[in-house]
Amino acid sequence: MNNLVVLPILVPLLAAVILIFFAKNVIVQRYISALSALINIIVALILVREVSEKGIQKLDIGSWPAPFGITLVSDMLSALLVLSTTIIGFVVILYSFKSIGKQREKFYYYSIIQFQIIGVIGAFTTGDIFNMFVFFEVMLMASYVLLVIGGTKRQLRESLKYLTVNVISSAFFVIAIAMLYSVVGTLNMAQIGERITSLNEVPGILTVIAVLFLIVFGMKGAIFPLYFWLPGSYAVPPIPVMALFGALLTKVGVYSIIRTFTLFFNFEQGHLYEMLMILAIITVIIGVIGSIAYWDIKQIIIYNIITAIGVILYGVAVSTETSLTGSVFYLIHDMLIKAALFLLIGMIIHITGTSNLRKFSGLIKHYPTLAWTYFIAALSLGGIPPLSGFVGKMLTVQGGFEANEFIGSMIILITSILVLYSVMKIFIFGFWGKADQMYVSKENVSYHALLMPIILIVVISVFYGVGAEAVHSFIAQAVEPLINPEIYIEAVLKE
Repeated sequence: MNNLVVLPILVPLLAAVILIFFAKNVIVQRYISALSALINIIVALILVREVSEKGIQKLDIGSWPAPFGITLVSDMLSALLVLSTTIIGFVVILYSFKSIGKQREKFYYYSIIQFQIIGVIGAFTTGDIFNMFVFFEVMLMASYVLLVIGGTKRQLRESLKYLTVNVISSAFFVIAIAMLYSVVGTLNMAQIGERITSLNEVPGILTVIAVLFLIVFGMKGAIFPLYFWLPGSYAVPPIPVMALFGALLTKVGVYSIIRTFTLFFNFEQGHLYEMLMILAIITVIIGVIGSIAYWDIKQIIIYNIITAIGVILYGVAVSTETSLTGSVFYLIHDMLIKAALFLLIGMIIHITGTSNLRKFSGLIKHYPTLAWTYFIAALSLGGIPPLSGFVGKMLTVQGGFEANEFIGSMIILITSILVLYSVMKIFIFGFWGKADQMYVSKENVSYHALLMPIILIVVISVFYGVGAEAVHSFIAQAVEPLINPEIYIEAVLKE
């Protein structure tokens, strides 16, 4: 059953190749894309069950045992993130049917989506630091295409910035890997952790390498001060692509920080973790300022990505069992709810023809289902109990208080109110008020087709929060290897 580890990568890979042969047949592309995404959800669910019952699963590619060959590893953290990715991919594909446009669909859109998912799932699953770089590049190459699909002037301009930042980041990634290999002599992530742990005295170069990895993953995860590229780049692609980027791409950077800092760089929880904590808190503040300052609904949600990144990494920096549990819970919550919110604002733009919040109002009169779906998603993002945003943030803050990090925890609590204000601003000014009849006449027949996948992912998010007690055992299992890396090391390196 260890083959389950590679199946979430193989299913979209097979679908991507098949889709290339049906580039001009949009209907066939839709069926194949939706079917493969649905199959991948089932595979991911089985994988989660397998990890839950039997512990960490690994697959040695080509039967070369770790650390001599390439190893894929699924612990509970990886499995849960793979499941979240498959759900988001399925919802985005369904939403794309009536929103992306046939011209884009004929230019390998669904095939590129599959390659994007391959890169994300591969990064979550790999047990080899160099292959993490490889999967990053697969993910990034697909994102380059998706960013410019449609070819508007603004897309092309922002794509140059996005491409430049990621090329530089990838170069630093290779340098960091080479430096790490020169010190520990291996690329297998479990063995890297084992060798660093066994050192009697940790050389100073490892701290330098840790900072370099933080720069690389921080640039991809958009933490302060490396977030500058994100607000412009994420605002230009079509809404389904924006949802995919906002929900997944930055989370791969965050996951990489969590994995490397808990497995490799847990030797020094002093200055290194203090630096991560300071950067995380500033990231939260910057994100909140941006989200409340803008009246463009795209930018409001985009800056809330930055805020969430800071909250998650704050829990990692505190590094207690409670705070890490909160970070993992909040990470999955944010993936789901950001996908939902981006798709929701896409519907608003679809109806009104604008993303400027000052130019429309009163949508609740003619679109009540859309309004209340957005309302629930906004409350979840704001951390209102018993929704999913509350549980993760509460545990993160509780972990901070337990570690006597009162200032950072209070900042997280205070900014939660501002996060809620930023998303409720859209509800108050966009859905309340006098209905503007000029927008009502533009209702499109695809309204319900667009709304159904959004309701699906919002319902999943609601159950994730309301059923937090049932989910907690899975989250606790995901946190165990982060607190005690020996669990991960032993599972990967054992014969």
